[in-house]
Amino acid sequence: MLARDIGIDLGTANVLIHVKGKGIVLNEPSVVAIDKNNNKVLAVGEEARRMVGRTPGNIVAIRPLKDGVIADFDVTEAMLKHFINKLNVKGFLSKPRILICCPTNITSVEQKAIKEAAEKSGGKKVYLEEEPKVAAIGAGMDIFQPSGNMVVDIGGGTTDIAVLSMGDIVTSSSIKMAGDKFDSEILQYIKREYKLLIGERTAENIKIQIGTVFPGARNESMEIRGRDMVSGLPRTISVNSEEIELALRESVSVIVQAAKSVLERTPPELSADIIDRGVILTGGGALLHGFDLLLAEELKVPVLVAENPMDCVAVGTGIMLDNIDKIKGYRFA
Repeated sequence: MLARDIGIDLGTANVLIHVKGKGIVLNEPSVVAIDKNNNKVLAVGEEARRMVGRTPGNIVAIRPLKDGVIADFDVTEAMLKHFINKLNVKGFLSKPRILICCPTNITSVEQKAIKEAAEKSGGKKVYLEEEPKVAAIGAGMDIFQPSGNMVVDIGGGTTDIAVLSMGDIVTSSSIKMAGDKFDSEILQYIKREYKLLIGERTAENIKIQIGTVFPGARNESMEIRGRDMVSGLPRTISVNSEEIELALRESVSVIVQAAKSVLERTPPELSADIIDRGVILTGGGALLHGFDLLLAEELKVPVLVAENPMDCVAVGTGIMLDNIDKIKGYRFA
């Protein structure tokens, strides 16, 4: 049996793995639970995510990736090893080729760390590719033509914005403002306005269920529970969409400004193409209610959300793996 090629979307929030010929076979949170006493890995992925904020002192749930790059090398390696072994993609005597995605502006040291982690977890050859490029391919854009395509990939740790033409990036920007930051803004808002402490998971649920970034686009409310900062006792409050829009306004404007600056640096011919084709939103952040409306209003161009925005990068790695021998000039980082 020969080893299968695999594509990995190594995200700050989730890891998605695409196996050649099988499609996306794994989609799990990038979380690892470790026993501090003996550094033993207790759980990885969804199982570990359920432990976040709910463990005794000796067990910590770690997210080894921060802002799209590796923050804890050993834990990332353990996590990748666990996922790859789980998939059983290694051949009898051969190892799989791995294609991994990284944000556009990471340093060569950070690139090397990602590559090493993949090699140590069982890869034969490791290819690195820039995330917005892969996301655009996964969203169904034909980036190999001499025409402008713009993609905004809002992940967990970073937002990558890029204009692509002829199969490469023309102008791009990568900012450390994305889904995780939105959660922390909601958490801080509840703490400030209601003197109530909530956890990261509650903040994420608020964002998904009632959050919006476009004023007046959604009007829903939900009850949340947390710990009262004054009495120290559990308390329930109700929050609505309007408040969440207010809490996220500042963070979201950073992404809008970054998108504007990428457009300002784009050659005029390609800008004209973007008016025709529109901007594609990918990544989990694209699912945040009202993001397409806000960007369309601010950028004055049509904005579309990709079909399955969470899966775009993983699908893109699959398409690239099929053509890996054709695409020359590959960066062996």
